[in-house]
Amino acid sequence: MSLRLERVRELLKREIGEIIRRELPVNEAGLISVNDLTVAPNLHSATVFIGILGQDAQKKRGMELLEQNRLRIQGLVAKSVILKYTPKLRFILDDSVERGNRVLSILETLEKSENPSSSS
Repeated sequence: MSLRLERVRELLKREIGEIIRRELPVNEAGLISVNDLTVAPNLHSATVFIGILGQDAQKKRGMELLEQNRLRIQGLVAKSVILKYTPKLRFILDDSVERGNRVLSILETLEKSENPSSSS
């Protein structure tokens, strides 16, 4: 990936995260974070990988709100990030953080069962 594309990716990631924090209510949509973002080399499209902390209903509602507000979010990005093209955004729920936490929890449980606290 070129340095310019990498800088644009980081800028978009940060800006979209800020817009989501400002625009979407946490109590309704859960705590939404931008985990990662991939942008097409021509900058016409971007895939935004979203993490949502909250209950399942909040996650579902969060994704609905993101989809409903997609064009508005794109418009706000266009105003704050000056590019020849504002990428068309696509939101994907990324549960990699949750899966990672689950794996760590399982490993911790296994470790405790293999090495019970030796009390002398």
